[in-house]
Amino acid sequence: MPRADLPPGAARLVREDGAVVVPASVAGEVLRILLRDLGARVRVDGGELSTGVRDLLWTLHFAAQAEAEKGAQLVSTPAGSDHGTPVAGAASVEISATEWASRIGCSTEYARRMARAGRVPARRVGRQWLISPGDEKEQAA
Repeated sequence: MPRADLPPGAARLVREDGAVVVPASVAGEVLRILLRDLGARVRVDGGELSTGVRDLLWTLHFAAQAEAEKGAQLVSTPAGSDHGTPVAGAASVEISATEWASRIGCSTEYARRMARAGRVPARRVGRQWLISPGDEKEQAA
């Protein structure tokens, strides 16, 4: 049963089990906010994201991408620019070399070597390599 203290618009986004539904129309905006804040946290303390957070980010990424492909216009947040300004596309999600290595079944050092050599799409942030995941098996070949 929806909580009585929520506004009607918010109440419709809460399921019976307490899960929150993020409409595809705002998934890109939510993703950008989360990536900005999580990126700042990782830069400050070098923290790793939990699997649940990474899964949420991927789900938001694909929802925003699907919404954009349907022709819907994503809008930026007021913190970025005026409301209604079109956004070029969904934000990218990157994973650590450690996470990428676990996905393809190799060592973290091998993943770092692949990143340094430019064999996978990656960038260095501080002491950590961030890799843009895709078809990991194909990237590792």
